[in-house]
Amino acid sequence: MKSQHSTQTMKPATAAKKLGVYLPATPAEFQEGVVSRAELNELQADPPEWLRDLRLNGPHPRPVVAARLGVSIAGLARGGITEPLTTERIEALKQERPEWLEKERATQADVRKETARIKKRNAERAAQA
Repeated sequence: MKSQHSTQTMKPATAAKKLGVYLPATPAEFQEGVVSRAELNELQADPPEWLRDLRLNGPHPRPVVAARLGVSIAGLARGGITEPLTTERIEALKQERPEWLEKERATQADVRKETARIKKRNAERAAQA
């Protein structure tokens, strides 16, 4: 019996998420088709102009906005940011430094410290065992 090799494909939303771009801002042909694993690899290796422009200027999806601001996605929501932002707007927020952003950045820093502490503790316990 011979197994058939099928091409792995994904929905445009999945491909956009893997590429770190906001799906509604992508070209219609990208949104309407399916993307193969090979096509995704090609887009990552040699991005077309539209992809380079989206990554550079946005609009950016929430995970990218959160990362660029140094906060969590939940922190964005608590700060009232629910829509995708452009790079220009992200930079403006960094300059304005609203109170919610400073608070969320501090919260994120505390979470990172606690995660590092737990990881270190677990490593020490594993070394003792």
